[in-house]
Amino acid sequence: MASGDFINKSLSLPPYPEMILEAVEALNDGNGSNKTSISKYIESRYGVLPPGHKVLLNVHLAKMRDTGVLDFWKNNYTKCDPNAPPRRGRGRPPKPKELLPPDTVLSPPRPRGRPPKGPSDMQRPPKATAGSGRPRGRPRKMARPAGGFGEPSASSLKPSARPRGRPPKVKPGLIENNA
Repeated sequence: MASGDFINKSLSLPPYPEMILEAVEALNDGNGSNKTSISKYIESRYGVLPPGHKVLLNVHLAKMRDTGVLDFWKNNYTKCDPNAPPRRGRGRPPKPKELLPPDTVLSPPRPRGRPPKGPSDMQRPPKATAGSGRPRGRPRKMARPAGGFGEPSASSLKPSARPRGRPPKVKPGLIENNA
């Protein structure tokens, strides 16, 4: 087959939208036809197709879906029925919009999240306690008394006698034997 034969054959093809609509009508699936079945039908009906057939098919299917000629549902294409109600997607349907009279002035919607603290929140009077006179929660840690059991105060010599936290692990080779 020469290249001239291919050009003459491709020029005799009808436009892609016509071929796609013909394929969808001929396949006549209840749930619609997918890209593969549409492509196979076009190949079997018209034989040799241009080299970019898959790309052309995808482009024309997308255009026909966007313009409303075809309906796309669960990876299948069907012809749009103008009397059919629109199909519902997954999830909860949106609430119906209420129509307001034209002279009603709407305030802007409230922002999401917790409102910021204002100056009125900062100057609240203190809450009344239950009557015990003690503050809520765990009491504060008190400093050790100086000169407790007859020993000199460690706090007066150093800021802290022992560092905070768990002591480091002592390796066995560093321990001296006092025997």
